[in-house]
Amino acid sequence: MYFTYILECADQSLYVGCTNDLERRMKQHNDSKWGAHYTKTRRPVTLLYHETFSTLREARQRETELKGWRREKKFALVASKSI
Repeated sequence: MYFTYILECADQSLYVGCTNDLERRMKQHNDSKWGAHYTKTRRPVTLLYHETFSTLREARQRETELKGWRREKKFALVASKSI
């Protein structure tokens, strides 16, 4: 199982990513030197939203799609569904 997710950083910016282990990845974003460089400098981060996919390809495609969206559209998606 794969996940595409949206995080909100401490500076209120948004980060979109994908992983096969959401819990581990959240720990990396918040605590580890292995978190994404973008989130390492904007901790703590909060999980706002995630979707589940059966293949990495699907998750990456959705990640790319979401990264192309404006901030307002991402927040509308988050508001329309709960985690």
